[in-house]
Amino acid sequence: MGKVAKGGKKVAAAPLAQKKSAKGTKTNPLFEKRPKNLRLGGDIQPKRDLTRYVKWPKYVRLQRAKRIMLMRLKVPPAIAQFNSTIDKSQAASLLRLLKKYQPETQKDKKERLVEMARQKKEGEAAQTKKPVVLKFGLNHVTNLIEQKAAKLVVIAHDCDPIETVCWLPALCRKKDVPYCIIKGKARLGALVHQKTATCVAVTAVRQEDSAELGKLAEAFKGQFNENVEIRRRWGGGIMGQKSQHVTQRKEKAIQIEQAKKLGLSIA
Repeated sequence: MGKVAKGGKKVAAAPLAQKKSAKGTKTNPLFEKRPKNLRLGGDIQPKRDLTRYVKWPKYVRLQRAKRIMLMRLKVPPAIAQFNSTIDKSQAASLLRLLKKYQPETQKDKKERLVEMARQKKEGEAAQTKKPVVLKFGLNHVTNLIEQKAAKLVVIAHDCDPIETVCWLPALCRKKDVPYCIIKGKARLGALVHQKTATCVAVTAVRQEDSAELGKLAEAFKGQFNENVEIRRRWGGGIMGQKSQHVTQRKEKAIQIEQAKKLGLSIA
């Protein structure tokens, strides 16, 4: 009903509010909804990370098992010392120096010897001298250390079996020859044109590199030769996550039991 105004005139009633219809989602008839059937004989399964279910090659399984075993077992100091290697910056400066004294290749050596023979035949004084290079090979390096001819010895940390070089640091300390342990036998091998090398030795350097060699030798002497902690520290003995949790629970139970005896309360 319309309202009556003060002047007696009838005012028109307000129009009814139009109810808003709920808009439904429009579906396109061209594109039908086809839900995937992932049961047997149905659609192709989505890609999943199956790394844990892969049967890895035997050499991969062996190296992984060896790594875990070395973590679990107690490792004596003579072998555990090979985990203490020089850092990245030290390795970079050392390799930069050693690269200047790479041994000759077979081709270079042949050319040098041919040139020397020609000069000798012509009666000239031999002008081509034997270059100053790195010495490699375990027996050769051992002899150089025993004669105290080596100024610096670099040992690889991943020699296999490790028994081939585990006595070398002790010999270096006895003969007072600076040594260091570097990561990667392949890095040493690349310096001497081999696949791998257990150790290399520096016997002499040119005048311009003598200061740098002295600085490195001094640093490595303090870090390895005179470091008593390396010779005493055992390695390994790190248990798995589950074993650590079991040990923690046992320790907590023992603490609670002792607290009860003393009349204390542990949260």
